[in-house]
Amino acid sequence: MGAFYPKAGMAQGLQRLSHAHRVVVCGRWSSDCIREEERAMASVLDDPELFPILPWDPQHGWEGDVQRRQGLESIAECGFTMAGFVQARDLPLCRRLGLGAIYLDETNPRVRAAQWSAMDDDAIDATVRRWVEATADSRALYGYYLGDEPGANDFSGLGRAVDAVKRHAPDKLAYINLFPDYATIGTRQLAKDLSQLQTDSYGEYLERFVSEVRPQFISWDNYMVQYSQDLRNIEPATSYYRNLLQVRDVASRHGLPFWQIVSSNQIRPTTTIPSPANLLLQAYTTLAAGGHSVGWYTYYARGYGYAPIDADEQRTPTWYHLAEVNRQIRSLGPVMNRLTSHEVRFSGGGPVPGLPGLPGEIIRGVECSEPLMLGSFCDDVGGDYVMVVNTSLERSAKFRLELGPERAVESRYCPAAGAFRPVAPDEARWLVAGEGVLLRVR
Repeated sequence: MGAFYPKAGMAQGLQRLSHAHRVVVCGRWSSDCIREEERAMASVLDDPELFPILPWDPQHGWEGDVQRRQGLESIAECGFTMAGFVQARDLPLCRRLGLGAIYLDETNPRVRAAQWSAMDDDAIDATVRRWVEATADSRALYGYYLGDEPGANDFSGLGRAVDAVKRHAPDKLAYINLFPDYATIGTRQLAKDLSQLQTDSYGEYLERFVSEVRPQFISWDNYMVQYSQDLRNIEPATSYYRNLLQVRDVASRHGLPFWQIVSSNQIRPTTTIPSPANLLLQAYTTLAAGGHSVGWYTYYARGYGYAPIDADEQRTPTWYHLAEVNRQIRSLGPVMNRLTSHEVRFSGGGPVPGLPGLPGEIIRGVECSEPLMLGSFCDDVGGDYVMVVNTSLERSAKFRLELGPERAVESRYCPAAGAFRPVAPDEARWLVAGEGVLLRVR
């Protein structure tokens, strides 16, 4: 890792929580549950009921020998839908808790993206087959961890590993997480310690990943909300929004879902700490851009301050803040899974310069003293939706939308109720710092 790059680790999550995972009769699986779960297996990557919320952590550490007091039960209680990276022995408990899981090879928990390039096709095939055989009986399994933050030189080997997963486990995810746009650039001739991306631009890095790896989705991490001192420093704040929109654009053009990993700890001793506002903002801006997952780096302290679980395996105030954010996103997720992202706009000049402004196709204007992020969506029967995010981390925002002709706000989604609630069409609405709301438009 470069000296500026925040993280020394790995990846993120996927989409699956079948009806069978949520229906348990007296602690035993009914025959109806089993049949429903078997039907879900064929479409594990497309299950609309699960929005992946992932703790970006190996359950047993990167050496594979850590025993947690705050383990999978704690993760489920905090509102996650995914368990993070687990070993085969964890999968039965993941199933009982209703958590999806990504398998991390217990014989090689420090698996690196670069290792695949050093393996021939037979060795890659044998490795993936061994993983599939080790996890064949689990219906909690969501996918397999292949590596984190590859340079472009690693793409060829990763592509062969992804092909092997598709061949032996076509209903599972091949999990790879990418660098953010502030990783160091440079051509493949540069030494690895001088170039993390091993390309001349971040755009080239993304495009080559898609064409050479042939992934099922794009995952990346960006911790600039906290690096920017809660968006007060413009250059790192700009990186956060620029990176989000650039990945959104590439994913959209190639028909791929995208997952963003954001920060739930004090990523460096000089940065701001997790707060209700910056946790909300990171989650809701991901949703407003059309993201298909929110991952949190990290759940366990692992040397970081203010993590949800501290070095003594105790819950911190961050745990309770994160549980509330996860509760909201978990409620919203199945609704968002059924929507298609249309466009992203920003009001009031946006939180940073250079972002796409109003008017948009649905949203013509906004009355608000704070800058807003506005994502528009449609469903499969022609309904329109708008997600509004207060991008201020200091002040609440009262807003009123000006919509296109013959459009009016009909209802807002209430995460606590798990349903849309009617609103007056011209009613002004409030958002606390960092908060978002999904509105249905008629």
